Amino acid sequence: MTMTAMAKPEAPNGCFPRAENRCHVVSNAPMNSEYRLLVVDAPETGLSAYAGQFFHLLCPATATEQPFLRRPMSIYRIDRENGQLGFLYKVTGKGTRALASLAPGDELNATGPLGVGFSLPDGAKHVAMVARGVGLATLAPLARMARAQGAMVTAILSARAPEFLMSRDELEAAGARVIEVNDVAGNSAPQEVINRLREIHAETPVDFMATCGSNRLLGLTRDLCSEWRIPGQVAVEAFMGCGLGMCFACVVPVRDGQGHEEMKRVCYDGPVFGVEEVTAW
Repeated sequence: MTMTAMAKPEAPNGCFPRAENRCHVVSNAPMNSEYRLLVVDAPETGLSAYAGQFFHLLCPATATEQPFLRRPMSIYRIDRENGQLGFLYKVTGKGTRALASLAPGDELNATGPLGVGFSLPDGAKHVAMVARGVGLATLAPLARMARAQGAMVTAILSARAPEFLMSRDELEAAGARVIEVNDVAGNSAPQEVINRLREIHAETPVDFMATCGSNRLLGLTRDLCSEWRIPGQVAVEAFMGCGLGMCFACVVPVRDGQGHEEMKRVCYDGPVFGVEEVTAW
């Protein structure tokens, strides 16, 4: 499969926002010392989300935290059978501390789904994804989408230390082959990951790559896509104001096929872009 530009799907119904979903918390449990998984019951509009999209969450006011802006949150789990959505997040500031206070039965206001997500090429047979930290939140639904289309999935998960590695169970349940690397073991350096991916590609050729969570992983993904002449996409992270494309607070430089650069909104034109379009964020 040669590396050709893929047409991105239009935003659902071509409009933003889809809906202001009033969800009820099912669970909000720690995954480790840094990350939590928030699971909510969601209405039909919320469940129409697909891999790579996000929701803009209204963080609750607490006795100590009063977040002003909503927080953009990637979709980690889309469970249409049980009518639930999952959000994997790291507690870092007042917004995520407020989210951590939500208890079962509480209401969460989630605007979305928003943004343009992943689009797999027709006939993809082997999807390789590499992610670090909370970047895994964006790629987990892609594994399910790829498997549903009949593609084999290999996921390389990277973290600072073994205790911060997450999502093995989630990805294996989706049918992915999972490989874990971390800084402590010394096997997470970009060249180590590249060598591992080349071995995987030699066994079963990769025809699509996806990444999120690290500029270094973006660089190696772009290089391998160019080397193997296959398409690849990256889910870009950015600070957002409105999440609807109106405030232009989340613009990043993006290159077209002729090398010309323009500023595009992560929330509206992305958050998923071709790996050849984005140099860094």
